[in-house]
Amino acid sequence: MATETSGQSVPLRVESSGAETLLMLAGRLDDAAVASCWSKAVGAARTAQDGVRVDCAKVDFCGGAGFALLMALEETLHERRKSFAVEGLPQRFRAMYEQIDRKKLEQPEVPQREEFGLVTSVGEAVVGRVDEWRGEAEFVGEVTAGLARLGHEPRRLRLREWWVIVEKAGTNALPIVALISFLMGMIMAFQAAMPMRQFGVDIFVVNLVALAITRELGPLMTAIVLAGRSGSAFAAEIGTMKVNEEVAALTTMGLSPVRFLAVPRVLAGIVVTPVLTIYSMVIGVAGGLFVMMMLGFPLATLLHQLSGSLKIDDVLAGLIKSFFFGAVVAGVGCMRGLQTGAGAAAVGDSTTRSVVTGIFLIVLLDAVFAVVYYQLKF
Repeated sequence: MATETSGQSVPLRVESSGAETLLMLAGRLDDAAVASCWSKAVGAARTAQDGVRVDCAKVDFCGGAGFALLMALEETLHERRKSFAVEGLPQRFRAMYEQIDRKKLEQPEVPQREEFGLVTSVGEAVVGRVDEWRGEAEFVGEVTAGLARLGHEPRRLRLREWWVIVEKAGTNALPIVALISFLMGMIMAFQAAMPMRQFGVDIFVVNLVALAITRELGPLMTAIVLAGRSGSAFAAEIGTMKVNEEVAALTTMGLSPVRFLAVPRVLAGIVVTPVLTIYSMVIGVAGGLFVMMMLGFPLATLLHQLSGSLKIDDVLAGLIKSFFFGAVVAGVGCMRGLQTGAGAAAVGDSTTRSVVTGIFLIVLLDAVFAVVYYQLKF
């Protein structure tokens, strides 16, 4: 019995004599030709009763698709434990066919893992968390080394691109920081005015608002706004580069993604956050003064009370925090961006993780500063 399938460039002839099947290939074994006869050839190999011989004496050219077809036939017969032979293949193609490493084509066996329930889950979670902490520590060390290197060699900083980052992270954030700070000052003044008026000390609302804004709420609210705005933008930008394999391209060119992408953004965060914090302090105190003027207090009296209650130490206490908050916000955003996995959804996950981690670390760092300031009586 003989059947024939003729493609545009490669005819495949299948002959069955008894238990043995003969496949005869001819012409060019290129992509289009192999695609036209793949199913027929593999189907014949799967239904062969004994073995399969492939006659390639009339093959003029054998490309990667041709070798793939021969390997697919060989694997099919090997799985069925039937004989397989390739005959008549020209010497120049025979040498390439014989050099194919069959072991590398085998599917690796997945070792069977014993399940220990809760113990295994806890152990895997601990190992994963330790690996993550190690990666974060390496990131912090590399960023610190990069910043130190910029201190010694400032020309390494691409100033024009860095100013663009500063503009996006700092200048464009002025309106939202001003709005939140002004409303925060107003809210604190309104909330404190009535209880303190009952004791006849409502003028001290100015003291309360000024100290709370400069020492605590000014730097804290600014950092939280930047975490939700600039930190997430860093994570999304670098995460998109990671998905598009641009980060891998930097590594291929011998450039460190941390020093090339993260260090300029962390430096921008360290520079921008203190400036925005001062701006937030001024706007927040102005919001409290505005409420007190609405309640009938003259501006001269409020300014006199403010000058007597607010000291330079209070401003410095909030300003020192802002440097660390800026480094945390920018660093977390860049780190989560570099940790982005594959796919568009991974970018969203990295952005969410950067905001959550950034806000958590800001509050934790603020608590540490509160304890340190209390011990130092600062």
